[in-house]
Amino acid sequence: MAQLFSVHPQTPQRRLIEQAAALVRDGAVLVYPTDSCYALGCHLGDKVAMERLRAIRGVDDRHHLTLVCRDLSQIAQYARVDNRQFRQLKSATPGSYTFILEATKEVPRRLQHPKRATVGLRIPDHPVAQALLAALDEPLLSTTLMLPGDELPLNDAEEIRERLEKQVDLVLDAGSCGFEPTTVVDLTGEVPVIVRIGKGDPGIFGIE
Repeated sequence: MAQLFSVHPQTPQRRLIEQAAALVRDGAVLVYPTDSCYALGCHLGDKVAMERLRAIRGVDDRHHLTLVCRDLSQIAQYARVDNRQFRQLKSATPGSYTFILEATKEVPRRLQHPKRATVGLRIPDHPVAQALLAALDEPLLSTTLMLPGDELPLNDAEEIRERLEKQVDLVLDAGSCGFEPTTVVDLTGEVPVIVRIGKGDPGIFGIE
């Protein structure tokens, strides 16, 4: 049965966060809160955990998984970022946005879009997510906790644990964090393209 850690949403307990990070390193799939909604996460180098994550979501390798990063320096390690893209990223992070960028060689091929060699990345504005990323000291491979057949992401930790008790290893419960996923922005072209409207305001990119 999945473990459940109740963590403070603003000042998460260091002991619990470090335990969560250790479980991720050991192959766990966990549920954790972000500034948009709850997400599934696993170690970016763990192929088995990645396949478990995809199975829970019911998606194939054409679906962009996201590298959730602590800061812009981590994004620059895993994506090719020119000066224009850096300014765009800086203006919108941390926040409820996922960015599609060209992947660097640091990103395993299995995590890249099979045709475009791109990767999704984001920097969440949530204390629990940031604490977890700091404890890991590397990005978390992640996707929105939207189950097949559901119209909205799951938002209640007890319900999440009940529905996924045999599919995830840990739920980090920080209370409600919303139902609205991130706004997805493709930065690979000359101008930003909004792929999905979500919580993040697209107006920051000059798009109504």
